[in-house]
Amino acid sequence: MPSRTRRTVFSLVVFFSACGIAGMIVSQKVGAQSSSDESQFRDSLKSFTSVYDVVSQNYAEPLDGDKPDKAIYDGAIPGMLRVLDPHSNFYDPKAYAKMREDQHGKYYGVGMTIQPQSVGGVQRIVVLYPYEGTPSYKAGVRPGDVIISVDGKTTDNLNSEEVANMLKGPKGTHVHLTVSREGAAAALAFDLVRDEIPHPSIDLKEEIRPGIGYIHITQFQEATGREVADALDSFGPDMKGLILDLRGNPGGLLTEAVSTCDKFLKKGQVIVSQRGRAFPEQTYHAMHGNSGKTYPIVVLVNHGTASAAEIVSGALQDHDRAIVVGETTFGKGLVQTVYQLSDNTGLALTTYHYYTPSGRLIQRNYSGVSLYDYYYNHDQPQENKDREVKLTDSGRTVYGGGGITPDYKIDTPKSTHIQEELLAHYAFFDFAKHYLANRTVTKDFQVDDNVLNEFKQFLGSQEVTYTDQELNPVMDWVKANIKAEIFTTQFGQVEGLKVRAAWDPMVNQALTFMPQANTLEQTAEKADQQKTTTAKNVPASPATE
Repeated sequence: MPSRTRRTVFSLVVFFSACGIAGMIVSQKVGAQSSSDESQFRDSLKSFTSVYDVVSQNYAEPLDGDKPDKAIYDGAIPGMLRVLDPHSNFYDPKAYAKMREDQHGKYYGVGMTIQPQSVGGVQRIVVLYPYEGTPSYKAGVRPGDVIISVDGKTTDNLNSEEVANMLKGPKGTHVHLTVSREGAAAALAFDLVRDEIPHPSIDLKEEIRPGIGYIHITQFQEATGREVADALDSFGPDMKGLILDLRGNPGGLLTEAVSTCDKFLKKGQVIVSQRGRAFPEQTYHAMHGNSGKTYPIVVLVNHGTASAAEIVSGALQDHDRAIVVGETTFGKGLVQTVYQLSDNTGLALTTYHYYTPSGRLIQRNYSGVSLYDYYYNHDQPQENKDREVKLTDSGRTVYGGGGITPDYKIDTPKSTHIQEELLAHYAFFDFAKHYLANRTVTKDFQVDDNVLNEFKQFLGSQEVTYTDQELNPVMDWVKANIKAEIFTTQFGQVEGLKVRAAWDPMVNQALTFMPQANTLEQTAEKADQQKTTTAKNVPASPATE
């Protein structure tokens, strides 16, 4: 057997052995590990290595290059885990490093988001936007800049991941960037000093209406709880209501979901419990509580709201602390524990089910469902009569299985053909850099008829076909996207996000449910007072000796 193949098989043996040892430890915690189980494990491992040995020696093409690693990392291990559930996952070294980076919410580099885009018929790496306050932002890098070279090395034929890796590096080191910019006579050169780049989980916090705060949490990472506390403090003591936007939030760290709930619930209230066969049941409570600060809350969710984001929305719904509006959430009630393995790889293994305070398990059924349908097909209606029924603190009916059902449904607007076409051609992004090539705007800028006419002329120059009959029904959307991209380029990403939030029809509908949230808050308070009064009036049991 070639040495490369032996190393690959050894890596797999290490992986399986780690899983086997973990399984034995698990079994010892819940019951004795039988000798037949150990023997079966060894036989299965022997069978696999025998199959791999036959493949490596007899496959029609030699297993050279990265084929052995792909067979293991992309085939055998993921295939084994997929049999268990859709969320147990194996991370190769690159994926594991990226996962840890996302959890930390920071890295060292220059601070920009880039992507490949066709420029003049050639695939180039384009800056989508620099993060505010980072080296690239301070130096004047702008959305739409085309990265020509990094430290003198051309970016031709490189993908965005390769260029991103070139831009990252130790704190305090220099990286030289050359870009082309529409309207500039020559290429622009930047000497950037790498720094720690925070990637906050809250991308927008603002007073969206007088006295009404708005927070959009993109994911739950190591500093999310602190970010939420800072955002609430920024609204001041007289906040009259809050929109908590969890749309598209895939989840993240359980501890940060708990920390977030702690800012809204009363001290001692249950947030979530998790149960698995390997470890005792664990229940998380609000350790500090909201210190009596109450205000109506509307939680906005959609099909992309998952995992830790469902923990938050479920806890606030069960305790009648918030009205949940939007679409039924993803339905991920499985908790993964991440194990670091050899060679900087990692295993995310499902070890628990989590339950909301009312006892709901909201995991969606995945038996007999393809991975594609499980992740992307949310159109199959689920009858409430087939789901478990639970009650909130004040007696409202809520359902388990298949995600968090909103109290009030708000559908995500369906895209029209012309909307999809404009986005596919980066029409608004490209128009913004074109419009600002030789001019600037102030914050009182509005998309008037002159701007619209210039936008239509630009579409013609880019050979994007349209009709006024197609544009007119979505004109508010067109104006919002033009303004958002221009504001992102001129003032930074946050100002662009503010424009989008102000237009967003789901956010505007969520605001209309603030009175219902206020009524719910009052009802929950009365129910809590009644429970307290009842508890005080219950006579103490007679003492026995």
